[in-house]
Amino acid sequence: MTREKRIEALERAAKTRILILDGAMGTMIQRENLTEADFRGERFAAHGHDLKGNNDLIALTRPDILRKIHREYFVAGADIAETNTFNANRISQADYGLESIVHELNVEAARLARLEADALSTPERTRFVAGAIGPTNRTASMSPDVNDPGFRNISFDELVSAYTEQADGLIEGGADTLLVETIFDTLNAKAALFAIEEVYERRGFRLPVMISGTITDMSGRLLSGQTVEAFWNSVRHTKPWSIGLNCALGAKELRQYVDELSRIADTRVTAHPNAGLPNAFGGYDESPEHMAGLIGEFAQSGLLNVIGGCCGTTPDHIHAIAEAVKTQSRRPIPELPVKLRLSGLEPFTAAAE
Repeated sequence: MTREKRIEALERAAKTRILILDGAMGTMIQRENLTEADFRGERFAAHGHDLKGNNDLIALTRPDILRKIHREYFVAGADIAETNTFNANRISQADYGLESIVHELNVEAARLARLEADALSTPERTRFVAGAIGPTNRTASMSPDVNDPGFRNISFDELVSAYTEQADGLIEGGADTLLVETIFDTLNAKAALFAIEEVYERRGFRLPVMISGTITDMSGRLLSGQTVEAFWNSVRHTKPWSIGLNCALGAKELRQYVDELSRIADTRVTAHPNAGLPNAFGGYDESPEHMAGLIGEFAQSGLLNVIGGCCGTTPDHIHAIAEAVKTQSRRPIPELPVKLRLSGLEPFTAAAE
């Protein structure tokens, strides 16, 4: 199936039901108990940096494990697989001395997800690949030095360059959408969205863009200070295919913010919360059944268009969530609010469903 046909299939599916995003990639990789040798493989056996923990690298050194994880999530009920590229950018990979392979990392990660998506697609149900674009390990809005508030260790242009390289690789590898996720700094997200727009202009076609921010604690704000409403207003000009929230909080804690987003956004709303809050050891204890019960209420209340899981979630969680929402209706996309229509702003394409 061509990319154009897959995007058409995605649009049709999104108009009929709540779509299921996959769960945590890092949690599943940790279950494999990979060694330094696993991460290195033959290709990086003599590399001068420790590589254990560089999860993105297994697209090149243990592709069998990556394909297995994608397959397990699709079998569990996921419609959309996120690529294993959360840190597959030049800025994050500098910690491992692997800046030179970033383009290849993204191409291969997307290609492996594409292989499993195609293998498990049927005439009745197409499976999709979302190219995951993480926030990097630096922030453009805040100083890392408490003694120098004006200092920045990354510039907007450097972020744009890194995101451009990543987006190109994900598209080349076969992604159906690009997912700018786990956004803790809105300025970083703006750099990613600017880069994506430039890539689309250069390539002459566009993919749907999904955006997902992170409410860092019960203050209801991103780390860079924006409330849910301010975050939406900061990115809505890009006309995203969806807007959502993920990570940091469990479903119970995230619910009020998803509710707020569903009331103000005139596009699809997504959520992929953690499996509860972390325990004393940094693990996640919320069972699939309990999490699915909470998510089921989200759906019953008409808050969702796409739902998945973040830290601590597994195929068992995704299966339980898929079962909990399968009879629930998707959230209708509201028309542009009256106050915006009066201001002369045009409704987004997504609102024309």
